[in-house]
Amino acid sequence: MAVRPLAARPGRCYPRRAPAAPTGDPPVNPTLLIAVAAGGAVGAIARYTVTSAVPRWLGHGFPWGTVVVNVAGSLLMGLLIDIMARRWSAPPEARVFLVTGVLGAFTTFSTFSLDVVTLYERGALMAAALYVAGSVIAGVLALFAGMWLGRVLL
Repeated sequence: MAVRPLAARPGRCYPRRAPAAPTGDPPVNPTLLIAVAAGGAVGAIARYTVTSAVPRWLGHGFPWGTVVVNVAGSLLMGLLIDIMARRWSAPPEARVFLVTGVLGAFTTFSTFSLDVVTLYERGALMAAALYVAGSVIAGVLALFAGMWLGRVLL
């Protein structure tokens, strides 16, 4: 009688498997996690401050606060990436604090998405479309501008 593989035996959906071999990836560095968390706190507070203040200056009918933080964050990201690539060999703790933590928490795709849906549900289809196109274009251009500033000024 031939032995069938476990998966082919009646009553078995999946074969039993040996535990996966370690991938060789190092464990997460607790210092880097703390740097990300600290940067995230700074970025979140900055985002809250900016998104609370901007509507007082530009009005409440459009999500200007989100536009400002996303475009400013893209500009700062471009500047930081260029500086770290060409001028400053930042230690990993500084990189994750600034880029993943501060700028990751400062900019916000989820709020951007909510703003688009809110404009759509209000019937402001043109405003929603302009918001999407304008935010994406402005964000990409701001990142390029930040990189350019890094090259010109430093």
